[in-house]
Amino acid sequence: MTVQLLTPEGMFQPVPYHHVSIGTGSRHVHVAGQIARDAEANHIAPDDLAGQVAQVLRNTARGLAGAGATFSDVVRLRFFVTHWDPETIDDFMAGIASVTEELALPQPLPPISAIGVDHLFEPDVLVEVEAYAILD
Repeated sequence: MTVQLLTPEGMFQPVPYHHVSIGTGSRHVHVAGQIARDAEANHIAPDDLAGQVAQVLRNTARGLAGAGATFSDVVRLRFFVTHWDPETIDDFMAGIASVTEELALPQPLPPISAIGVDHLFEPDVLVEVEAYAILD
């Protein structure tokens, strides 16, 4: 197994992700920040955080597949979310839930960070995600 996900005893729960991942392998895959655009660069769900989260994960799956990886090989996801506040988590998690089965996302997820930012490079970009995977 290339990636082992775990939450050591004593780390806070419940959270929808593992706190720790251990990757063993020689090929490291880094998927650059993905935003909610389709293959023709069309804006997807411009005012809908859940819709954008779903699209960035679909785009990430395509990037991983291009390297011969899947979400089961991911050791870390880092999300940047504009205008983050405590209520944002519901829409954020709804976006993940909407593609969990479609993309075979591990449950719980690998370690994630959701970092609130004022803005991303275009006004309609509400979320961006980077993925890091390990392959043998």
